[in-house]
Amino acid sequence: MKRILIVDDAATIRMYYRSILEDAGYDVTEAINGVEALEKALPEPFDLYIVDVNMPKLDGYGFLRQFRIEDVAQAPAIMVSTEAEEQDMLAAFLAGANCYLAKPVKPEQLLTHVRLLLGELGR
Repeated sequence: MKRILIVDDAATIRMYYRSILEDAGYDVTEAINGVEALEKALPEPFDLYIVDVNMPKLDGYGFLRQFRIEDVAQAPAIMVSTEAEEQDMLAAFLAGANCYLAKPVKPEQLLTHVRLLLGELGR
């Protein structure tokens, strides 16, 4: 079973993503900020990361930049934010995101990107 880490400071958003992903058969873990995400991801990396931009302690950009330089198994990351300007998307890609989605994210939109990045489309 593929493991996904949701990194978002909003409990309602984490629950929303969790219900979509668990219903689709994924094993889901949550982190409330980039610091907690690193604490969970470094010892045992996940198959995919869904990361919010704006969070306390360490934002999504900071988490991805730090995670990408670590000597651990790397995995795709979806950056999700209410910020939808071109410079926000560019910042996400420069930090190490593989995909950028603007909130609100529809369930089928989330699952399509998750399956694409996990190499599961067409199966």
